[in-house]
Amino acid sequence: MAAEGSPSLASQFADRTHQQRAAVLGIWVFLATEALFFGTLFASYTIGRVLHPQAFAEASSHTDVVLGSINTALLLTTSLTMSLAVRAGAAGWRRPCVTWLVVSVVLGLAFLGLKGYEYHEDWTKGLLPGLQFDYSGPDVKGATLFFFMYLVMTAVHAVHLSVACGVATVMAVLTARGRFSAEYHTPLEVTGLYWHFVDIVWIFLYPLLYLGGRS
Repeated sequence: MAAEGSPSLASQFADRTHQQRAAVLGIWVFLATEALFFGTLFASYTIGRVLHPQAFAEASSHTDVVLGSINTALLLTTSLTMSLAVRAGAAGWRRPCVTWLVVSVVLGLAFLGLKGYEYHEDWTKGLLPGLQFDYSGPDVKGATLFFFMYLVMTAVHAVHLSVACGVATVMAVLTARGRFSAEYHTPLEVTGLYWHFVDIVWIFLYPLLYLGGRS
């Protein structure tokens, strides 16, 4: 049986260093495909904004910039807490690693809770196409496209953050059980990379969706 914090070496790898490098390369390749996916959404948003510049600017001014800003602050904070978690795991500090992972998850869930509340507010204002849309500003077609892109892009981001919270929770449990050490903490590093990617996506979404009509 493998020692605590030192899992068995997979047969296809020559040594643990090779196994670790393959795992890190794998997550980078995965993140590259995710970047292409979000890139398609950003390109669609850009085309819509070029075709309907005034409508996108006007529609953007109806988003809740306060909630958007609070959520941005929450995610920026999770970037710090997740980095501290990975650093603690790399140093073999089990309790601090678990603590920072839990803090990251709690802040991530707070983001999702606020986003859910914001969706409810958007629904009551009639700003969600396909659910309850009652926008009466200029260029309704362009505004409809903006709010459709807003809903799709933020919902897809929320799904990714939910996955990140789930994975981080598993990492916290495994860390508490002594599955990782200073010699082996690759899953923590991979989780951190995914979490930071989700944060970076929001950094692009925030100005596009919340600040475009307030510049």
